[in-house]
Amino acid sequence: MNFEQNKLEGSIVNFADLDEMMKEEGFDAQWDYERITYDYKIVDQVKNEIYYFRIPALVHTGEIPNDSAQVKMYTPYLGKHYYPHGVEYDEVFPERIVEKCSKKLDVLFDKIKEITVV
Repeated sequence: MNFEQNKLEGSIVNFADLDEMMKEEGFDAQWDYERITYDYKIVDQVKNEIYYFRIPALVHTGEIPNDSAQVKMYTPYLGKHYYPHGVEYDEVFPERIVEKCSKKLDVLFDKIKEITVV
């Protein structure tokens, strides 16, 4: 599931500031030198299911993990983990999980607008 209507997409931010902020918000990072994906793991205690809320970014200038790099934010998305097969994105997600991700996006936007470069 893509979160098409979000305020993060298109923001260009300093990598070091973004990385610090995302870690403070509970996200883990998976990266190479040109792209990064921040993962937020959600464990649904009601149904004992695992979801991953992911926020991707690509290098705008520089190279990850250099602190001076700037990255451009892209469309966040949600996936459900199926053991042992992996993560599926084309699902009908519980409203409580989607709402949790939407609230997390609002918090992130409030913080990212303070560090946006462009």
